Amino acid sequence: MNDIQTNLKKIKDSIPIDVTLVAVSKTKPVSDLMTAYNTGQRIFGENKIQEMAEKWDMLPKDISWHMIGHVQTNKVKYMAPFVDLIHAVDSFKLLKEIDKQAKKNNRVINCLLQIKIAEEESKFGLNEQEAINLLDNEDIKKLTNVHIEGLMGMATFTTNPQQIKDEFNKIMSFFKSLQPKYPQIKTLSIGMSGDYELAIECGSTMVRIGSSIFGARNYE
Repeated sequence: MNDIQTNLKKIKDSIPIDVTLVAVSKTKPVSDLMTAYNTGQRIFGENKIQEMAEKWDMLPKDISWHMIGHVQTNKVKYMAPFVDLIHAVDSFKLLKEIDKQAKKNNRVINCLLQIKIAEEESKFGLNEQEAINLLDNEDIKKLTNVHIEGLMGMATFTTNPQQIKDEFNKIMSFFKSLQPKYPQIKTLSIGMSGDYELAIECGSTMVRIGSSIFGARNYE
């Protein structure tokens, strides 16, 4: 077994069966994705639409593609034919564009609302009230080709596990508070390579793991 296969098997063995593993393959070559694919992985996450579209073109069509990065409305059309889940929806304007492009492709695209739980100014996302306002927006009922199925959050980049835990617990509490009124909210995407075990402890249903599977990123 090579490193990718060993890493993937180890992570799959360590996470509960009801937690979905998104293998974050950004910057990685198609050969690395195929190694993971041949080890049984079928869900891959990318943060650049162009890179994801190129990989989709070259790889088996039973792969479920997740867009985990910030999305610009003018790029939605490039992934609308195939993307399964968009993690970082943070505006009604973006939802409207996803709906429009999904309609053109005769599809329903699943989305998560990105909630800002981190302290960094650079992180995107809605606050809790903005998310509620979005879910309560009457115009949202007219969007027949998008399905909001949950929340996504990114913790502060810190070595303080208590702070990360507090941030994860905060989004978990909000997630639970929404479910009675919005039963479709079933997915909570929190946790990455450095903190996924903590995220699972806090109730994550989906983890996004890259470097712990594929090794360090190839930023050029």
